[in-house]
Amino acid sequence: MAEGAAPRVGIVTGAARGIGAATARRLAADGWRLVLVDRAADDPALAYPLATADELRAVAEACGGPDHALPVVADVRDQAALDSAVALAVDGFGGLDAAVAVAGAIHGGLPAWETSDDAWSAMVGVNLEGVWRLARAAVPALLQRPQPRSGRFVAVSSSGGTLGLPLLAAYTAAKHGVEGFVRSLAAELGVEGITANVVAPGSTVGAMLSASADVYGLDDPAEFATHALQKRLLEPDEVAATLHWLCGPDTGAVTGAVLAVDAGMTAG
Repeated sequence: MAEGAAPRVGIVTGAARGIGAATARRLAADGWRLVLVDRAADDPALAYPLATADELRAVAEACGGPDHALPVVADVRDQAALDSAVALAVDGFGGLDAAVAVAGAIHGGLPAWETSDDAWSAMVGVNLEGVWRLARAAVPALLQRPQPRSGRFVAVSSSGGTLGLPLLAAYTAAKHGVEGFVRSLAAELGVEGITANVVAPGSTVGAMLSASADVYGLDDPAEFATHALQKRLLEPDEVAATLHWLCGPDTGAVTGAVLAVDAGMTAG
């Protein structure tokens, strides 16, 4: 941030742990003011524990506390809740410069044609609808900034947004949808000075990777490393580094892109 410039303001979903928390910490270190959103409760449609309100509050404290980062417990499928979170950024910090859609979930284990209604709804709702709803809430606020704008909308997809993953059809469909949605958003915002991009991580250490291992009956999530050219898993901060970069001042010419951060998982 340039000396004397007003702090930039962002909203990050899925901020209580993993990639979302790492992204929040990187933005905070750059002086951003943040609204940090997470469901912070388990979902009965999912077979693994989600982040907690205590974890969300801890990330907000690590990002500077109430003068710098405000925790908001909200489900990304709840439009009113996301509208309120964006309003909090605008009213509390003076505007909005970036929206980062990290919130995601995984569920699988059955062939595509046996996927239950609840599993389909959860995967599309959290992974795709949540990105759309954040855009509905955030883009009008991004457009409130005067020209020349430098707004940023960034969403997290997955290697499953490129590949067809067996036993994860609903998840894979939703992640493919994220990429198409954000590319359309980029086309609509092209002349507005607001970029829209996707980061597609590969196998990243965390609760979702452990849940993926359960889907495939693996004893150790580290077995997923065999699918990457680098033969390793990613750490959340490695993905966050690209999200942070896309929110920065040097990426105004990057829009409509899907950037793979996957240790080469989709390169071969």
